[in-house]
Amino acid sequence: MPAYALLLRPAANRLYSKGAAALNTAELSVVNGRVLADALGEIGPTVIGGVDYVRFQTDAELAPEAVEHLSNLSSAFALFRIVDDTALVPVTLTPVAHLDDDLLTIQRYKGKTNEQFTKLLLNVTLAASAHATDWPQRRLRMLDPVCGRGTSLNQGLVYGFDVDGIEIDRTAYDAYRTFLVTWMKDKRFKHQVHSMPLRRDGKVAGRRTEVVFARDKDEYKADDVQRVRIVNDDTTFTAEHYRKPVFDAVIADLPYGVQHASRARPDARARARNPQELLEAALDGWTGAMKPGAAIGLSYNVKVLARDALVGLLDRHGLAVCTDDAFCRFEHRVDHAITRDLVVATKPA
Repeated sequence: MPAYALLLRPAANRLYSKGAAALNTAELSVVNGRVLADALGEIGPTVIGGVDYVRFQTDAELAPEAVEHLSNLSSAFALFRIVDDTALVPVTLTPVAHLDDDLLTIQRYKGKTNEQFTKLLLNVTLAASAHATDWPQRRLRMLDPVCGRGTSLNQGLVYGFDVDGIEIDRTAYDAYRTFLVTWMKDKRFKHQVHSMPLRRDGKVAGRRTEVVFARDKDEYKADDVQRVRIVNDDTTFTAEHYRKPVFDAVIADLPYGVQHASRARPDARARARNPQELLEAALDGWTGAMKPGAAIGLSYNVKVLARDALVGLLDRHGLAVCTDDAFCRFEHRVDHAITRDLVVATKPA
């Protein structure tokens, strides 16, 4: 029975690196159950030569389609076939990289979510979405309704998606817009930027920016373009911006008790400190923008929001929470004040 070992990519964050084998085992288990029809068995962490791997076995040689999915795992660095329990033979990985990964790594700022975890959250959410099999033949569209400075949006762009983000903090909105446009200029991508004020009740309530781009002029002329839409607004107004269901996936790294709100909005500041209140106010708008069969993935701090409370909240809003064992094995420590977990749910088709 063929056996394989997945070498994990080093993580800059020591605590995340320490738990990467367990997290990647859970991620691989989700992909195995939801995408690979349980073709892999005996999935679990192992140590070979003092180095962490995730080991699994199969009934037959890995099919190219399975290798494609394994290539996109958040911590996948290299894959090996185990021969006679002593030798490792490389298997070429083929990750989706529509854009250079420096789009993900250049930005450095306090409070930035670990890029590997962002990719993991997107991967397990996509695995649950009924639209995941449309990709890469069809360009998917994803939303991050609390997008900060755009780490999740950038991961979606690397995957070739169209991405939308909502961020209430003007400083974060401006920083991401400036970074993205500068990055495209440096790459000499053909692009157009459209910005306009956002008005509500006759007053300027924020701003809206759309960036349309392609990697070269030929793609642009053929309308083979990607779109980034970012809105500087309170996420509780999502329904005003998206009146129809358009998203294949929604992911959100919920506030851990860290400020996510405009200084001018005391009510929004309070919601930012209480993710349950934020969800109560915003979730209907988020789910209304999701296509039937789409999935939503939420990461959160278990020290300020209990898993049972989050699951109950999603259930009350008409979403079906993924309760497979693999979806319940992502809890990990970030620092002394944050223990992070995630929940994925789907919108009934």
